[in-house]
Amino acid sequence: MYENLICGVDEAGRGPLAGPVYAAAVILGPEFNTEGLRDSKKLSQSKRYFLAKQIKMNALAWTVGICNEDEIDELNIHQATLLAMQRAIRSLHICTSIKIMIDGLYCPEVEFSCEAVVKGDNKVAEISAASIIAKTERDLKMIEIDKAYPVYQFKKHKGYPTKLHIEMIKCYGLCEHHRKSFSPIKEMLSL
Repeated sequence: MYENLICGVDEAGRGPLAGPVYAAAVILGPEFNTEGLRDSKKLSQSKRYFLAKQIKMNALAWTVGICNEDEIDELNIHQATLLAMQRAIRSLHICTSIKIMIDGLYCPEVEFSCEAVVKGDNKVAEISAASIIAKTERDLKMIEIDKAYPVYQFKKHKGYPTKLHIEMIKCYGLCEHHRKSFSPIKEMLSL
């Protein structure tokens, strides 16, 4: 039985105009080699996928929580992110002795004590690992969505508000995966 375990939690997908928001919860364990772990945004795509594979194979536990586009539009992105984090934490079935550390300023409502750590994805290995898992899992989902809606080229921009993505929305309209409460989509709908 391990003692003083940390469960790191982070999210991916707050800023895109399309797709779900993902949160990951990861417990690495004392034997995990943390070399190379950092904020997923500071890693190349190939390095992220390599590290995600290592985390999935060697961490004590990992899971993701998801909030879809309808939930994001209904709740707002902040609340949807907290809900995705809550879902990730609860799906681990962890014991109360584990310390939960969340990247950012806010903690979701869960039965365990949580600590919010600003820029935690660069300070705490478990949060870095959660950042990598959340980002790679969400990217895989956007690649899957791209197959159903190739005209939007989600594979290239993962739903973020790039010039290409906005041009595709103007050309083809919206699909079911677009967040209707987000600017500039909200403004386009009111025209």
